[in-house]
Amino acid sequence: MSESESDGCGCTGDAKRAERDPAYARALWIVVILNLGFGLLEIVGGFVADSQALKADALDFIGDGSITLVGLLALGWTAHARARIALTQGLFLGALGVGVIAFAAWRAMNAVAPEAELMGGIGVVALLVNVGAAFVLARFREGDANVRAIWLFSRNDALANVAVIVAAGLVAWAQSAWPDLIVAGVIALLFLHSAYEIVRSALAERRTQPRLA
Repeated sequence: MSESESDGCGCTGDAKRAERDPAYARALWIVVILNLGFGLLEIVGGFVADSQALKADALDFIGDGSITLVGLLALGWTAHARARIALTQGLFLGALGVGVIAFAAWRAMNAVAPEAELMGGIGVVALLVNVGAAFVLARFREGDANVRAIWLFSRNDALANVAVIVAAGLVAWAQSAWPDLIVAGVIALLFLHSAYEIVRSALAERRTQPRLA
């Protein structure tokens, strides 16, 4: 891939260095454990608090952990195979976004205000987990589509957690379910935006990388 093509897709880092760097593999394992472990806890909390935003965020955690695990396994693969994995990651993220929007719309017909205090508390813990994951991955945020995808997942999680905390405050103030549903929709839009960026980068790399490179 030429330098101009790399710049166009935002994939300007040295992916080969990341592939050979044991620190990158360790960082991915940390992120996998944080995402999968907390995602399972948060989805339980989402049902207890009856919060659609928490459920959406929990799906994001679980999805990110699973996809990061695939990214970890793909480190030794060819560039073309890595681009194909990144494309799958982007499509999966887009599917999550569409699903969250559809479920939030369905719940809007029977909206019930969630437990604001529990929602906010879980949101704060989730933010701390995601800030930790983003910090671990920060040095690897530039690379090929696969490396960039993993960084975007962690960054978006942290942004979504801030939105959940704000929504919890609005739910407590207004005694309404709408802030919770709106934030669930915002999280879904983050899914869709990142999905577009990842798919675009992966397709560009597939066009420029030979199958055996």
